[in-house]
Amino acid sequence: VAAEGRFSPAEIPEPTLAENELRRGVFSGATLQLLCALAAIVPVSRCHKPVSRSWETETWETVQKPKASAARLRKKAKKESKR
Repeated sequence: VAAEGRFSPAEIPEPTLAENELRRGVFSGATLQLLCALAAIVPVSRCHKPVSRSWETETWETVQKPKASAARLRKKAKKESKR
């Protein structure tokens, strides 16, 4: 019973708001560094081709141009066949 009085643990004060924020910042910084290191180490698969959405960028005029050139080719072929 007498030994309990001599070896009492030291009182640890509650961390302040600034200490808590500093601790969170250190942990989030370490986590970010780990993620960046993993991103640099782990290879990215390059077999996937980016999906091009050419149908979204086409206008009505660009759709009509191939049809017009086909019609011109037919007219040229008819003129050459008449000669």
